[in-house]
Amino acid sequence: MKHAKFTVAAAVLALAALAPAAPALAAPAYHAHGALARNGQLPPVNPAALEKAVAGLPATDATVAEVRVGGSAGSWRGVAGVTDVRTGRPARAGARFRVGSVTKIFTTAVVLQLVAEGRLSLDGTVQEYLPGLLPASYPTIRVGQLLNHTSGLPSPHLTDDFADVYATRFRTYTPREYVARAVENPVEFEPGTRQHYLNTNTFVAGLLIEKVTGRSFEREVTGRILRPLGMRDSYLPGETVRIRGRHNRAYQVVPEGFPDAFRYRDVHLVDMTDMSVTSTWASGDLVSTTADLERFVVALFSGKVVPAPQLELMFTVPDVPTFGTGEPATYTSGMSRAVLPGGLAVYGKTGARYGSAAGVGATRDLGRTLVYAIGSTDAKAQGQNERVMALSLAAFAG
Repeated sequence: MKHAKFTVAAAVLALAALAPAAPALAAPAYHAHGALARNGQLPPVNPAALEKAVAGLPATDATVAEVRVGGSAGSWRGVAGVTDVRTGRPARAGARFRVGSVTKIFTTAVVLQLVAEGRLSLDGTVQEYLPGLLPASYPTIRVGQLLNHTSGLPSPHLTDDFADVYATRFRTYTPREYVARAVENPVEFEPGTRQHYLNTNTFVAGLLIEKVTGRSFEREVTGRILRPLGMRDSYLPGETVRIRGRHNRAYQVVPEGFPDAFRYRDVHLVDMTDMSVTSTWASGDLVSTTADLERFVVALFSGKVVPAPQLELMFTVPDVPTFGTGEPATYTSGMSRAVLPGGLAVYGKTGARYGSAAGVGATRDLGRTLVYAIGSTDAKAQGQNERVMALSLAAFAG
């Protein structure tokens, strides 16, 4: 399953704006102040630009948004849109949502904790820790190569046709079933020579966590990160298809005549709020809130989640080309790195589930942080999402 890279000046998340913003049914709520960063690289927080990025919600491209901009250089909070387009009920801060591939940061952090504890080695091999998982014909693949997506592991052939996705949205995959379907294919390249961002890497990392600890992936992430950081509104749903507690509805735009679709303004939507997330498991099944994710980003970047020697890997991009394009790699272990004009580096991760686009990002010194959840109606489309791009530019470039 493909996901977009975390960038700020380009397509931050692969989405498609379907129509100009429509008149808002719920007025946004904002709280803001701003100041110059200590190092002079960050501009002041720009409330007007941030407000503009989420203006006009609900609209046909997105129904709701919650945004938190923070850090030592100023802060801003915004909520706009509706929690349910059929009732028009205004959205409120603190709703839970599916974070998608932002989950990968948590999975990587747990693996790096186990490395720091001496229970895993970055140079240890998948074949050593998980014998029989990979075909005998496969080359040696190291733990560190899983984390920075240089393993060469392939992706399973899963349908990209949304009609099939919708019809099987409650299907349950086991992690080993997912990996088994992936490794029916040959490796894509010699491990360590290219970078290709794929969920298979994080699935295997999740299986490593379970093998080494003897406990479930869900229990380890909860006990090692969620509970210690007080992330009380975050959880891993396992095979549960519904989101617990207060949350916004998630919608996907579909053609007219699609099963279960209803008309909303000039598009047709289906409700994707309830669905299985086992097809992304350790790569994308976390449920959280913007406040919880902001708490996590601050703790992670401050060295309170992963010890310093291992944390450095989360800010290090391997010196290899990207598979298929030859462009320089952009992913670290668990995150991605973007450099703005003027040299400002931003680290973070985006995620997409049907009806939900999420992202986190920060400068390494935490002068500026960004967390957003947008009820995108085409979160997995390949085109740029103008709202997310505008939001990210407003947050980091002013």
